[in-house]
Order: sequence, then structure tokens, then C-alpha cells
Amino acid sequence: MLKVGLLGAGRIAGVHATAISSHPRSTLVAVSDYIAENAEKLSAQYGCSARTTEEIIGDPNIDAVLIATSTDTHSDLIEAATAAGKAVLCEKPVDLSLERARACQSNIEGHGQPVMIGFNRRFDPNFGALKAALNSGEIGKAELLSVTSFDPAPPPLAYIKVSGGLFRDMMIHDFDMANFIMGETPVSVMATASSIVDPAIGEAGDVDTAVVTLTYADGRIAVIKNSRRAVYGYDQRVELLGSGGLLQAQNMLENTVVKSTGQGVTHAKPTYFFLERYMPAYAAEWAAFVAAVTDSTPIPVTLDDGVAALAMAEAATRSAKTGAPVSLADL
Repeated sequence: MLKVGLLGAGRIAGVHATAISSHPRSTLVAVSDYIAENAEKLSAQYGCSARTTEEIIGDPNIDAVLIATSTDTHSDLIEAATAAGKAVLCEKPVDLSLERARACQSNIEGHGQPVMIGFNRRFDPNFGALKAALNSGEIGKAELLSVTSFDPAPPPLAYIKVSGGLFRDMMIHDFDMANFIMGETPVSVMATASSIVDPAIGEAGDVDTAVVTLTYADGRIAVIKNSRRAVYGYDQRVELLGSGGLLQAQNMLENTVVKSTGQGVTHAKPTYFFLERYMPAYAAEWAAFVAAVTDSTPIPVTLDDGVAALAMAEAATRSAKTGAPVSLADL
């Protein structure tokens, strides 16, 4: 039984608490948060103790920690937890700073503990089936990838100001998805972005609408589209054109009823947001982590994967400001 400490008690921490407690081979021992009241509330809900982060990391009876704190604390906590002999699953991104994330890579090299980064979309059954079909040769060689990721509405402005920007906070999932599907990182990143959903987002120094083109060494192309507003729901689609066919992963709908009348054919909207859309992926992600720690299976999403996606986010941020493509080799 893997004994787990949860660092952070916000919305995403609640999702992870459910996954930890529901797995037959893990148990949630303690929760911490910089707001003690939040930790006490979540720990009471799951029948564990509320402690400080330092107490959880220092407890030799806790085998692993799940880091669901603010992004600016991730690298520090990864280093502290692995130094204390604990396995780590850390929410994305590794850090707001690419330089700090790379330092984290170096600093934990001698700790010998598994570190997994929480790109949960790799574990979505639909995207996994698309990747499996590609790997089995069903559409030949991948040539053109399109990833669509539209949120139903922007987050609060207070969150925007500390998020690190759309490319590090939102599109970083799609950068990792592109790496997952294409099997490698691109050589260059070209971004176009603006703030048209809410002018206040632009005034805060961020963007809310963006298109990024990734170019690979062999000429393959990937296009990622992000928006902070899709009034019809959470739009999450992947389309992959190959030399021998096309693969598409469509949206999950609120229900499967299709209404056909003289006025037309309609069906339900996409599920509203990520909690509804990706709950099975979070459970599968945690199961993969437990297997990696207890059975010594390979870590499916490594710290290197997290740093690679962050480098792409940094490249996109620079490209959006300059209007020119950015080579990843220059980073």
C-alpha cells in the first residue's frame, strides 16, 4: 500500500485526492496547504490528517507526495521531496521558469526517486486510442497534426496574473500532447496570439486566443489552437493526417442523444469543463504512477517531458512577442 501525502488543497487537489483514495493500492495519509483551513477541510473529507508541507516531506512513513500547489513552488518541492526519499507526481508545469526547471533536472539526478509530471491528457482513453492506432500503422506515417483546445470561459483575472501566461498554463497540455503523438519535439515554434476575449487579460500581460505552428526536422507539421472562450462547452479535439489515412478524436458530449426533425439534426453540447471531461484520465494517470512506484514500471511522463513542454511554451511566448519563429535549439 503506497502511503501518500498531498501538497495543496485547491480544486485540482480534490480531484487527485479522489484518485488516491479510490485506488486499491494507495492511501491518502495527509494533506497540506498554505491556507491551513483548506487542508483541514480536505483532510476531513478523506479521513486523513492536516499537516504542514514540511511535516509531510519529513515523515519517513510517507512513500510519495503529489504536488498540487502553485506553479512557482513546484521545483522546490520536487527537490525537497526526492531528497527525502519520496516518489513524486507533480502537476504541470514543472516551473514558470525554464531555467529553474532545468536546474531542478540537475539537482535531483542523484536522488534516485521517480518523478512524474501530471500531463493527464496522455491518459485519456480517446487520445490513447488515437496514439495506439498510429503506432500500429493504421494510417501510415504521421504528417499533419491539429490540436484544438478551447475553454468554455476565462479563469478569474487574479489567476491569469499568476498563471505564467496561456502558453505555460493552458497550451502546455497541447505541447505535451503533440510530443506524445508525434514522438519527438519540434525544431521550431511559431506563435500568433491576441487578447480578444477580454481586454483585461491583455492589460494583465497575457493573451486569450492563440495559434501555434510546430515544425519538425523531417518536415512534419503540428498546429495548436487555443481560446479562453467557447460558449458551447469544453472543446477538446485531435486530428491526425497520415500517409495512409486520418485519425480523429472527437469531443465528449453531455449525452449521446441525437434529435432528427424537419428543422434539422442536433445533439448535445460538449461536456462543460475539464473536471467532467478528464476525470477518467486523472484516475488512469494515478494508476500509472502507482504501478511505476510499486512495480518499477517505466515512468510514463518524465521530468524531461515536462521540461520539453515548458521549453516549447517559452518558445511560443517569445515568438508571439516578436512575430518570428523560435528555434528550440536557441533555448
